[in-house]
Amino acid sequence: MSEAVREAPKKERPEFRNIHVTELSNYRMPLASIVSILHRISGFMMFALLPFVLYLLQQSLTSEMTFAYLQGIASQPLVKLIILALVWGYMHHFCAGVRHLFMDLHFGLDKLSARQSAATVLAVSLSLTALVALKLFGVF
Repeated sequence: MSEAVREAPKKERPEFRNIHVTELSNYRMPLASIVSILHRISGFMMFALLPFVLYLLQQSLTSEMTFAYLQGIASQPLVKLIILALVWGYMHHFCAGVRHLFMDLHFGLDKLSARQSAATVLAVSLSLTALVALKLFGVF
């Protein structure tokens, strides 16, 4: 009977491992995951810099002299770029947060809608940041 029943050849099962940081370049992440990662980065950036921003606000409100001093510092190009990075963080975090609120209400959960909403978040946040950059660098 053992001759009558033949065993099928065993197939090699794929081996799944955790993705290591050095292997991230081998994977193409969808746009929604990139927006999600940027949402986390922007949230951390705002959280980490909040004490410094509040300290600067407190100092600017103490007297006209410190306000003028901080205004002079804020007119430097490098400081303007840092301010612009904070503006981008706020704009992106806000737009992605609105996207997540809509997803919590079960809107846009399918693959196409998620991709479109992620692209919209990137386009709107970068456009608003570009408008603030034009104002910050004195174009209008």
